[in-house]
Amino acid sequence: MGMPSANLTWLGYTPSGRMLDVEIFPFSDIRRRSPPAKVRATHRYDFHMLLLVTEGAPRQIVDFEPVSCSPGSVLVLRPGQVHSFGYEIQWEGWLILFRSDFLPTASEIASDLLPGRMLDRMPDHLVLDERDFRATSEAIVTMAADARADAAPVEVVHALLRHQLCMLILRLDLLSGRQRAAATRHKPALNRFARFQELLEANFAGWHQVGPYADALGCTQKSLNRATREAAGLSAKNCIARRIALEAKRLLAHTDRPVYLIAEGLGFDEATNFSKFFRANVGQAPAEFRAAFR
Repeated sequence: MGMPSANLTWLGYTPSGRMLDVEIFPFSDIRRRSPPAKVRATHRYDFHMLLLVTEGAPRQIVDFEPVSCSPGSVLVLRPGQVHSFGYEIQWEGWLILFRSDFLPTASEIASDLLPGRMLDRMPDHLVLDERDFRATSEAIVTMAADARADAAPVEVVHALLRHQLCMLILRLDLLSGRQRAAATRHKPALNRFARFQELLEANFAGWHQVGPYADALGCTQKSLNRATREAAGLSAKNCIARRIALEAKRLLAHTDRPVYLIAEGLGFDEATNFSKFFRANVGQAPAEFRAAFR
């Protein structure tokens, strides 16, 4: 079996057809419009993508890691993430593309801002049960039909689609919360791990040691390690290293930024220390990894 192309390109939001700030279409549209090599290509997005698999069992590639999907799988892809639809492209699903500013960002009503916050905390991969899969599919089909309402003024269609997208995100957050609650009810360590992940996402470039995270969580390093091992099968130190390495891979693959500046931005005092870290965690020197995406 082949693999997606390593050549990585930045993909901006350029909707086809009517100029809307959100685009909803089936994956088969991409297959029809593009040759297989382009469909399998690796991209880094400057927009959000919600992907719902409806048929087949594709293996997506997200941030250089495979993600096995099946009907009911929802991928939540954010600006800056690296993604490929994978080698197997004979599957079907729905894609929703939108920029961050399509969601409400300012309002006197606090609840209006919930969808953006819910999207930020949503896991990258959700698996829906049959009932939720059906409800989510129906909601997206309705959105796609409304987006094609050419007779309606654009501002009316935008307002409708914004409300529908907010409702969809809130629905997915409820489903995700229900799954988290069921898991943490029997495994309290998962709750600590979730809080650790939030801190890690915000501080990985500055906090390279376990101590600051344990202090912020109000627990011992031993307790934090126990939580990360139970939730992810890794020590807290390894979780931190993986997140730093992921950001390094993104920057090496997509930008021309010099290695010493990448090292500096990720909190390393010396480029040589960064190179040693990268080789230890990725198995290649930074220059070797970058060359594979050129």
